[in-house]
Amino acid sequence: MGGKGRGPLTEPMFYVLMAFLRQEMCGTDIAAFVEQKTRGRVKLGPGTLYTLLSKFQDENLIEETEVEGRKRTYRLTSKGRAAYQEEVERLRACLRDAQEEELL
Repeated sequence: MGGKGRGPLTEPMFYVLMAFLRQEMCGTDIAAFVEQKTRGRVKLGPGTLYTLLSKFQDENLIEETEVEGRKRTYRLTSKGRAAYQEEVERLRACLRDAQEEELL
């Protein structure tokens, strides 16, 4: 999952990390962001979303900032921002390769 020693991020992982670039968010906000950003192409069910959030917390990519009843709010850590940026660079390299191939 992004970063040294891990594979690339899946599409849902990528968009969940993207959701945190500008502000802290809770699960409901993240799911809404991803659906809006992808124009409905990527939909996160609760099982997928909360599994990713737990995994990202375990890997210190995000951290919990507030708990209000069952609502938990998270923010991106510097390690999470770095993992996101590494994935952006990987995707850019893929696009460059594809564009070069199309010119042949």
